[in-house]
Amino acid sequence: MEGISVTDLNTTFFEEVRNSYTKDNNCSNLCQLLNKDNKDNSLIHALDEVWKKSYNEGRFHLLDGIIYPRTKNTCVMTVVDRSLINIVLKECHDSPFSGNLSEDRTREKVKTCICGPMWQKDVAEYCDTCDRCQKANKSTGERL
Repeated sequence: MEGISVTDLNTTFFEEVRNSYTKDNNCSNLCQLLNKDNKDNSLIHALDEVWKKSYNEGRFHLLDGIIYPRTKNTCVMTVVDRSLINIVLKECHDSPFSGNLSEDRTREKVKTCICGPMWQKDVAEYCDTCDRCQKANKSTGERL
């Protein structure tokens, strides 16, 4: 099982993830629902359909203010703020422990630690703008 080096993901990062939830309607409503014993139907109805379906299936857990959706045998942190996603992408793609992985390998590594709307698109954009990857791809014509 692969994971990321957590050297750069300190307590400040996790606090920023918690704070980012207040700016996202789905995350904000979900945090309120998961903190309450009495479920508020108006909060459930305010969730986007995909979030509502997962909530009704009992797939979300809240631990220390961080949302963790469970799918099959995995449970990863929900990250919705683009700047925070970029921190994870940097750790999974750029760090010396990662070695500028290809887009596919970066995607595999990222999905072991975070999820969120459009995260796969974020991985593609990040890898497409990596100078080192672009130079390597131009010279060989192959993906790293």
